[in-house]
Amino acid sequence: IDLTSHIVRVLSSLKIENAGPDAVSEVLFAFPNMQAKNLAAIKTFYSEGKGKGKSPSIALPTVIVQREGMPLIALPKSLEKGKTLNMDMLAVFAHSLTPFPEEITQADVQLLVYQDSAYYLSPYAVKVQSLGIRLPNGRVESYTKYPNTKLVDSELKYGPFESLPPFSYSPIIVHFENNHPFAITEHYTIVHGGARTKGGFSRIDYQMRTNIRGTSSFSLLTALLPPRAHSIYYRDEIGNISTSTLWADSRETQFGIQPRFPIFGGWRTTFTIGYSLPLQDFLFESDGKRVLNITYGCPIQEAVADKLINLLSPLAILSCWLQVVLPEGSKDISASAPFHTKQSEEVKYSHLDIVGRPVVVLEKTNVVPEHNLYFQVFYRFSNLSLLREPLMLASGFFLLFVACIVYMHTDMAISKTSASYLAKLQWDEVLLKMDATAVHFNIFKNVFPWHPELFSMEKDAMLINYNLFCISL
Repeated sequence: IDLTSHIVRVLSSLKIENAGPDAVSEVLFAFPNMQAKNLAAIKTFYSEGKGKGKSPSIALPTVIVQREGMPLIALPKSLEKGKTLNMDMLAVFAHSLTPFPEEITQADVQLLVYQDSAYYLSPYAVKVQSLGIRLPNGRVESYTKYPNTKLVDSELKYGPFESLPPFSYSPIIVHFENNHPFAITEHYTIVHGGARTKGGFSRIDYQMRTNIRGTSSFSLLTALLPPRAHSIYYRDEIGNISTSTLWADSRETQFGIQPRFPIFGGWRTTFTIGYSLPLQDFLFESDGKRVLNITYGCPIQEAVADKLINLLSPLAILSCWLQVVLPEGSKDISASAPFHTKQSEEVKYSHLDIVGRPVVVLEKTNVVPEHNLYFQVFYRFSNLSLLREPLMLASGFFLLFVACIVYMHTDMAISKTSASYLAKLQWDEVLLKMDATAVHFNIFKNVFPWHPELFSMEKDAMLINYNLFCISL
């Protein structure tokens, strides 16, 4: 049992013997109740031979039996009576470690509690079995002790135990130090899910004694992106965050993410990362269909998705949804993943869309790094559909130009036979004649400034202008 991070990994090396009268082709496994509900992934491997003659490991299909709630492993071939088979099984559990105490100060170390069974829980009889628990370091507050229990450096050993009947169970509790940070939650809302921090935060103490104070906090995350990733960004609600590093080679791209502040227990931070990939590396065509082949999961390693929507620092995510937006006009859509996912389809509207773009949604709970496997999305898409939006733009501009031409050549004036139009013409004619009369009067006034009728003429002109002004109102 590996307890060096917040994700519990149990590797079982098994030698299975068929003690029954008939051949068997399947094997059932069992886990304690407190572990079974947190089972995130299970893998089984089979190989033949020993030493240099040992054949390569072959992954075996696994099915969770709904009625019993136990994993069912299909054997590569029937196991005859009295025959044996060697098998390795890796089980990954999320949220199986509990902080105790639940609250610590900035200066305290983080202590966790792990519960399991010293006996190998199995629906079959067990001839002999031993258990090893690997811890992050040698500091163990307490652990369940049996006569054949010993602690050597950072490994706790139980057993061997012999002749155990089916479903034998012997509870054990290990209380140990683990300062690896925890997080619960992706766009990303990351919450440190370890022991909550009590008291105030001292930036001075944190910077001066980082090896002692705040050892359970984290300030750096590393995302492993696909090779040839480009146009990478890292931002939050405030804007772009410049505290990031990027390193790339032909196999992968490492993106170092440093939040604006260290994350202690119970604290959270929200940010978004994004990047672009060459389409030809992940999109192919087969049997008339297009195939998108890309990895599932979160780029931040040691992340666990519990229930909601790809490192070096352990995290947990409350939700993991993966959305694949396909081009408008895609049809015959299907998705295939190497593990069970809840699949649904949505529609997303973007610029110039008519019926919208189909969106394939894959949702899974308890996602761990072991789920970062390739999945496929199949769909049909006609190349003629690529011309839809350019033709829509060209047609729109064409209709706009036609409308402008029609508008410029259309007389929008009121009918020339209506009474209001004729009255307007007469009024404009009166105004023109009044302007001409005013010009002539000014000339007469300048030539004959001493004329005896000049004053009365000017008075009459002012009266006429006033009356016209009143009429215009």
